[in-house]
Amino acid sequence: MNPSPSRPTVLFVCVHNAGRSQMGAAFLTHLGQGRVEVRSAGSAPTDTVNPAVVAAMGEVGIDISAETPKVLTAEAVQASDVVITMGCGDACPYYPGKRYLDWTLEDPAGQGVAAVRPIRDQIEQRVRGLLHEIGITAAR
Repeated sequence: MNPSPSRPTVLFVCVHNAGRSQMGAAFLTHLGQGRVEVRSAGSAPTDTVNPAVVAAMGEVGIDISAETPKVLTAEAVQASDVVITMGCGDACPYYPGKRYLDWTLEDPAGQGVAAVRPIRDQIEQRVRGLLHEIGITAAR
């Protein structure tokens, strides 16, 4: 399935695909309202999404309890217009011509909901900024 030029594709990548990249993808899906194709993956995905991340996202009305971590593939990177890395370092494949953004954020792994909230809020603000950059008005 190839996205149309009017519908950009964004890939969020972190190591485990259990926290930051899941929150980024969820916010972009929610705020973009179908105007952006959204993917997330991890260079070394875990079995489940971090429960504190699921709880923190639930607090803002976004249910990610059914999400599962996915492995990062070269195909996913090649099919994306924007690749947002969140601490995966050299494990993220690089392809010329792709737009890469590296969002330095604290890793929520092993932390409780209280520690995840500020990370969640930073990701939401960055996603809103990304939508503005690509010319899409964020939902409320």
